[in-house]
Amino acid sequence: MRIGFFLILLSIVLGEVSLAQSKADSLYQMKNYSAAGYYYLQSAQHAEFKTLRSGGYYNAACCYALTGKTDSAMLLLRLAIAAGYKNGIQMKGDNDLSSLHSLPEWSQMVTRLEKISLGTHNPQKARLITKDVVNFWKAYDLAQSDTAHRADIYRQYYLDKGTDGLQDYFALKVKSIKRFVAAHDKKRELYAAIRNNTAMVESLKPVMVNSFVKLYEYYPAAYFPDVYFVIGSFTSGGTASDNGLLIGLDQAVRSANIPLGELTLWERNNFEELNKLPNTVAHELIHFNQNGMKRDTTLLCAALVEGMADFIGELISGHTANERLHTWAKGREKKIWEDFEKEMFLNKADNWIANAGQETADKPADLGYWVGYQICKAYYNKSPDKKAAIRDMLNMQDSKEFYEKSGVSFNDTGNPNL
Repeated sequence: MRIGFFLILLSIVLGEVSLAQSKADSLYQMKNYSAAGYYYLQSAQHAEFKTLRSGGYYNAACCYALTGKTDSAMLLLRLAIAAGYKNGIQMKGDNDLSSLHSLPEWSQMVTRLEKISLGTHNPQKARLITKDVVNFWKAYDLAQSDTAHRADIYRQYYLDKGTDGLQDYFALKVKSIKRFVAAHDKKRELYAAIRNNTAMVESLKPVMVNSFVKLYEYYPAAYFPDVYFVIGSFTSGGTASDNGLLIGLDQAVRSANIPLGELTLWERNNFEELNKLPNTVAHELIHFNQNGMKRDTTLLCAALVEGMADFIGELISGHTANERLHTWAKGREKKIWEDFEKEMFLNKADNWIANAGQETADKPADLGYWVGYQICKAYYNKSPDKKAAIRDMLNMQDSKEFYEKSGVSFNDTGNPNL
């Protein structure tokens, strides 16, 4: 059960999973596949977004296949595909579905999905998609003139007309139309001011493609997925799904004329300048190419995942996506490292990554990115073959071994020895 399940697990990490999904996951882990299938089906039937619907149907199909109900499993796979599931390679390799392989429809289904292109190995042919931004502003204008029906308007004119990328972004980062509207109500001035800046993506596309070309030069095995630019609810500047890179444009179009009074401290600190948008895209592109990595639950591994995206993203785009962390860390390097060492082999990533609640005026959140960056930079600088170093990072199998090989250390003045 590898997809759909990936999205469900990510939702669990974010603490935003439905009761039915949570119960299904627990039952699946206990190998009570019959009961798990029932609850996955319930979660699919009540899901607000297509992404969670397809994941629920897919997971239910896995459970039914494991209990020998092959006809039901095939029906559920058809429903998953109808709801947007399209990862034929993943489905073909999922052992949960082995009992379906002898069915006539199986090979046809897999072949059909494998022909669907979700990206390209040619950086010049990467698709940068702004359809959702255009749809948002149409819905926004309608919602302003009929405030009592905003939720219905956004659903009809924005979400229902949206790309697969928008569906994924809402499922992973927004959670519900109700929350979307509520978040916009708290930032009326901001959303009223960013329209012109969101239209500037087109002018930045050549810069983004240049970064893609540079990644290909470093790493010829790189894959360039579709990049979807969407308007969210200020919950994520960027993430990724099976469908591609998902860029929350409303969190990445800062300029001098945009009012900041409605933003929290963390939001102000993470509202990126418009001209840095290519750096954010580069960071997420690296994440999409980390599928060869073997991950564990340690803080060290989590820091390397993020720090690697910052470091390689800087190599290909000219700047790291988190420069503010480097600015703050100057003169504090040794203390940061000493604190990190105490927790690096523990399951303590929530103290260092995605810990916006710990942001203060005196100390930023997400310092795990900075530490991971330093380790990756040390490894890269130490390696005589730079392309091999990039390949090693993106296919890292042992985070502790990688860290030890990097040779990173901090001298008495606190500066990293890179």
